[in-house]
Amino acid sequence: MSYQQTLDWMFAQLPMYQKQGQSAFKPKLTNTLALAKHLDFPERNFKSIHVAGTNGKGSTSHMLASILQEAGYKVGLYTSPHLKDFRERIKINGSPISETYVVDFIEENKPFFEANNLSFFEMTVGMAFQFFSDEEVDIAVVEVGLGGRYDSTNIITPEVSVITNIGFDHTDMLGDTLPKIAWEKAGIIKKEIPVVVSEFNAETYPVFEEVAKENNTTILLAADKEYDYQSDLLGDYQQKNMKAVVETIKLLNGFTVSENDIVNGLKSVVKNTGLMGRWQQLDENPMVICDTAHNKEGLSIVVNQIAKQQFDKLHMVLGFVKDKKIEDILPLLPKNATYYFCKPEISRGLDAEVLSEKAKEFSLEGAVFSSVSEALSAARKAASETDFIYVGGSTFVVAEIV
Repeated sequence: MSYQQTLDWMFAQLPMYQKQGQSAFKPKLTNTLALAKHLDFPERNFKSIHVAGTNGKGSTSHMLASILQEAGYKVGLYTSPHLKDFRERIKINGSPISETYVVDFIEENKPFFEANNLSFFEMTVGMAFQFFSDEEVDIAVVEVGLGGRYDSTNIITPEVSVITNIGFDHTDMLGDTLPKIAWEKAGIIKKEIPVVVSEFNAETYPVFEEVAKENNTTILLAADKEYDYQSDLLGDYQQKNMKAVVETIKLLNGFTVSENDIVNGLKSVVKNTGLMGRWQQLDENPMVICDTAHNKEGLSIVVNQIAKQQFDKLHMVLGFVKDKKIEDILPLLPKNATYYFCKPEISRGLDAEVLSEKAKEFSLEGAVFSSVSEALSAARKAASETDFIYVGGSTFVVAEIV
């Protein structure tokens, strides 16, 4: 098969959360463990850091990788979802896995995948771990896909576990209260492996403390620390992520990372790792910013960030997926803006007309467009040089314009 045919086959192997939503969630690790055995346990051949959380886990993972790269290490990075190309999910020192490796890995293991009905995510995790093992990385930063306890990545024994924060996202799978969601995320805490928690929340922190105690390990709250580091990842929310990153680096045994490596790594995240879509500037005059924030907590931080900008008029290009509780998100959004409603081009995309009607209930006025690019184009046309255009609401909205 060609690379594109291979991807088409992989994407067709349901369930895949990205396209399907809740029905793709499997609350067990049976398949992943079977695959690990089939591949002769590649995850045992490299050291790792495991990162979970509702928001901030992608940025945190990329910051960690960038710092370790600056320190001279060969660093694997596994994240999801991708924005433009599947290969963004699996990188070493910022370079994506080759198309040839993807094709060969699937070709070689296809009979096993089909016989065991493996999902897209399960085989992707297997591919990442095999690639990191084959390439003999010094360490891999592994981002959880969904939840923690039953996530396919949760077969590693990391050097440190990181939990960024807990918010209401994927409640249909992870639970409808913060403590329930926290318990699922806390599933990545392992026996005697230290855990760093980015933020304090009175409802969730006791859950982490309890699970850490059960696993006879230490828990470190990064929010208590005071640092003055700068990052090329803009957005105030990165301050919280940076604290957890620095504390995680300090807990790593057997790795030599200087203060200079931390400073340079945090300033060069995009250059070192290729991260996109985090308060990313697409243009100026007018300023165009996109961000992949897609839930109540993430978008409330983004709205605060927008409020700090200098501009005449605000233009919001907005789209969501169907399983988001938009009635919780829409009240947060600024009323003194012109809205450009659109639907991301996936089956889970929320119809733009439906979004527009719902938005009217919260006094958010605007027009409906047939695509993200059309909506952005209209916003650019309407905006003056001193205006501000924001594009977001979903990872898939951002993916169409970066």
